[in-house]
Amino acid sequence: MDGQSNARPVIIKRKKIVQGGGHHGGAWKVAYADFVTAMMAFFMLMWLLNATTEKQRKGLADYFSPTIPVSRISGGGDGAFGGDSVTAAGTQSESSLASESAYSAATDVGANIDGTADAESEQTLQAQAAEIEKTLTARGGESMTMERALRHVITKVTDEGLVIEVFDLPEMPLFEGLTATPSQVTKDIAAMIAEVLTIASNKLAVNGFVRSFPITLIENPAWAMSASRAQAMRVLLQEAGVDSDKMARIGGFADRKSVTANPMAIRNNRLEVVLLRRNR
Repeated sequence: MDGQSNARPVIIKRKKIVQGGGHHGGAWKVAYADFVTAMMAFFMLMWLLNATTEKQRKGLADYFSPTIPVSRISGGGDGAFGGDSVTAAGTQSESSLASESAYSAATDVGANIDGTADAESEQTLQAQAAEIEKTLTARGGESMTMERALRHVITKVTDEGLVIEVFDLPEMPLFEGLTATPSQVTKDIAAMIAEVLTIASNKLAVNGFVRSFPITLIENPAWAMSASRAQAMRVLLQEAGVDSDKMARIGGFADRKSVTANPMAIRNNRLEVVLLRRNR
């Protein structure tokens, strides 16, 4: 009995294991990677929307949503058509084949007609340009006055049509001061142009341009002056015999289209009488 009372007591310790700060597995890494990838794709999409034009975006959209099979002969499968698409040879009905052939023929004919018409129009315009330049040169030889007037005139062919450009010379401006009152040389030039324009029946446009003015001006007169001078040339041409029905438009372009490196140069004061192309 005494031996049992002196025995060492047995102590049992139970340790409570707390799961914390350890390894949780890799699922969160996958989720985080997906999130980062989605954000990268989002920002790339936003950048593309700002960095591309409407035409380029339409091309991208058409690429990812094609409306026709990639190949007309094979769709790459083994289904009902044995790998052939519905547009493959032998799978279309006679009516659809006839419609496609008619459409292709019409498209080819239309392209040929447009190409031929454009070529003929260009040849006609070039011939008219040569004839007008020849006539102007002939008029210039009639008198010293006409010869001086032709120093203001050059001709050129552009996408818009045949352009007869009339510009200021330092010693002989086309208008009086900063007004739309034409000088005598402008009236002489208008009479010459009206005479040579009888060669063609094309519509006409008159454009006005002026040089740049100092930015210290309170009010920039460039817009009003260019439009008023174009209007004055239109009046001179009609008074010289040009039919008013041939006038398609007049325009004032202020100082927006300089022809010299110095936008304030007197050479930028000019008028354009444009013999428009048929499709303009």
